[in-house]
This record gives sequence, structure tokens and C-alpha cells, in this order.
Amino acid sequence: MQDKVRDEAADEQSGGQRRRRSDRDRRSDGTPRYLDPGDTVFSLWGRVLMARYRRIAASATRHIIQRPLHIGISARIFHPEAGATGLRSKNLQYLEESIAQWVMSRDVLVFMIPTVNTDGLLHPSSIRLRDYARHLDGLVLQGGADVSPQSYSETPTRPEWGGDRARDMYELELLHEFVEAGKPVLGICRGCQLINVAFGGTLFQDISSEVPDALSHVNDDYDRNRHAITFPAGSSLARLFKGQSRGLVNSIHHQAVKTLGRDMAIEALSAPDQMVEAIRYRKAPFVMGLQWHPEFHRAGGVELLDCTPILDNFLRVARETRF
Repeated sequence: MQDKVRDEAADEQSGGQRRRRSDRDRRSDGTPRYLDPGDTVFSLWGRVLMARYRRIAASATRHIIQRPLHIGISARIFHPEAGATGLRSKNLQYLEESIAQWVMSRDVLVFMIPTVNTDGLLHPSSIRLRDYARHLDGLVLQGGADVSPQSYSETPTRPEWGGDRARDMYELELLHEFVEAGKPVLGICRGCQLINVAFGGTLFQDISSEVPDALSHVNDDYDRNRHAITFPAGSSLARLFKGQSRGLVNSIHHQAVKTLGRDMAIEALSAPDQMVEAIRYRKAPFVMGLQWHPEFHRAGGVELLDCTPILDNFLRVARETRF
């Protein structure tokens, strides 16, 4: 009995101590002393909600930064040869290795974008090029066949300069879908010419015959044929390559920009013949065309222009506009 009384007394004493500690930890109105005296229920809940928001924003930011970019590259097209058998009797769509490797050098996932055919007899599909623009973060238009003069309302002056009208239609639609989606576009060689045509510009069908005093912009040396370029004052490339007034690039093209498309700015010129070597569409976050092949330039090289800053700028915009 005495033990029970002692236990009850000890419990009462312990409870009293807890109450006294609780009284010391709280104010007269019952609120914890660690709270700001001016706090209200609304200000407290405001801070709670803000803390939750910051946590969610930090998590989303980590996802945006860490998730690899998804970059689409337009397909080159091989059309069936008359009388051919086997694979050469089929339409082929393919990706040149160097352009894919160049883009992937920045830990980017690359996807070749095929043409779409909603009326296909064998395998009809409801997928559109717009769906690729919605789900990918940026577009690279790779080089290849001539742009058809028909695409800028001209007639080929020679049969071999007729270009690939089918590929033009596919890439023009693809380009406009990415521009409409606010996603960046980088055009390489043919891609540069296509960007100019897409906005109403025209091309020299053949530099050597139309501009006899021009440099040789294509010959059997292929990617070993080179010339210097300059960056006009105020251009984005002049700012990107600050302190570097000129660079050396490869030259693999017999066509070139003739008249600029609307809202186009010149980003680079060949020296000394002043042929247009790079352009930019001014009404989009990033739509740029390079007449040379940056994927054939060694990163960090000292001879040919290191075009990694252009790729990084393109990918930076892709990350900023991905949602």
C-alpha cells in the first residue's frame, strides 16, 4: 500500500514538472515560445505552404536539370533506284553518324524523326510531325541533297540541281512545327538553306556558275576543303566567339543563300567572297543555320573553328523551353 502511495506521489511530482516545463515553453496564450510573437494563423500557414512549394520546386528543378535532353534529327532520304532490287528498291531513311555523335557528345539522347504517312496502305498511323515537336526538346536539320528550286518558286537550271522536293516538304513541315512549339532548331548545310527557304528566301542553285568570282565552296576534297569566315558586328556568333573575329570552317556546298528570308539575320560570311555562311531567325528563341558541318570539326581543335559553344547554346535553349 505504501509502495502504491509512493508511486502515485512520484507520478504527481513528475507530472507537475512536465507541466512546469510546458508552461516555460509556451506563452500565456498557449502558443510555443519559438514562434514569432507577431505570428498569426495565416502567416504561419503562409510559411508552411511556401516551404512546401520550395521543396516541390527544388524537386522539379532537379528533374529538369538531370533528365537528358531529347533531340530530334531529321532523316536523310534514299529514294528507290529504277530497276533496283533488294534494299535499293525501298525508300530508306537514315542518319549520318557524325551529326548524331556530335549532338550526343553533350550527353543528349538523339532520335531520328521519320517521315509520317497517315494514309499508308500497309501501316496507317495517326502520328503527326507535330507530335514529335511536342515531345522532343529540339530539332537538328542534317545535311544532304540539294533543296529543290521548286521549293522557292524557281525552275532548276540543270536537271542534276533538281534537289529533293519530297524531303523539302517533310522538313519544312517539321521545321515550322518546332518553331510553332517554341523549340530550338539548328540547321546544318542543307538545313541552313532550308531554314532560309522556309521564311521566303532564295538560293544560288550553283555558286560557281552564278557567282564566278566566288571561292570554290565544294570540290573533291570534300570536308578537307576549307575557307575562312567572319562574324558581322552585333551578330550572336560575334558575341559567342568574343575576341575571335574569324574562324576556319569546312566547305561542302555548291548552293548557298541568295536572298534572305523575312526576319533573317546574317551570322557569318565567307572571306573574301562574302557568301552567307550562317543565318538566324530573329523571331524565335533559337533558329540558326550553319552552312558548314560543325560535326566534322574536332572539339577543342586549334585549326578549325570549335563549334561546341554553338551546340551548347542550342542545348541551353532546349532545356529552357522543354516544357
